[in-house]
Amino acid sequence: MTFRKEFRTGASYYGISDLEALTKDTHKFESRYLDGLIGPYPQRKDLYVARSPVHSARLLSVPVAFFQGAEDKVVPPQQAEAMVEALRQRHIPFLYLLFDGEQHGFRRGDNIKRALDAELYFYATFLTDQRLEFAAATG
Repeated sequence: MTFRKEFRTGASYYGISDLEALTKDTHKFESRYLDGLIGPYPQRKDLYVARSPVHSARLLSVPVAFFQGAEDKVVPPQQAEAMVEALRQRHIPFLYLLFDGEQHGFRRGDNIKRALDAELYFYATFLTDQRLEFAAATG
C-alpha cells in the first residue's frame, strides 16, 4: 500500500515496516534471513531503506489496520508502531491492536476472532462508498 496506488485500505498482521531495524531487532534464528532475500547488511543498506515502508510513509494515503503480538520476537511491535506513528502524523486513519500473550502468528482462538472481526469492521468502514458505487453500477 505504500508503494502502490491500487488499494483503498488494507491490513498488516505482524508486518515488517523497517527492514534495517529488523536486522537489529529480530531473534538470532532469523538474524541473517534477510541477507538471502535482499542482500547482505550493511553492504546493501540502500536496498533495506528503499524497500522499507516506514521510509516511504509519505506516499501512503489510505487507512491501514495493524495487528501485532506483544511478545513477537520475529517482528517486534516497534515495527507496527513506527507505521502507526507515521500515519498519525499524516492524519491518516488507522487501527492498531496489540495482543498480549501473542507472538508472531496468533494462537489463541479469541484473539484470532477479535482480529478478524476488527479487520472486517475496518474494511466495512473504509470501503462502504466503493461497495455502494459498485452496487449502483451493477444494479
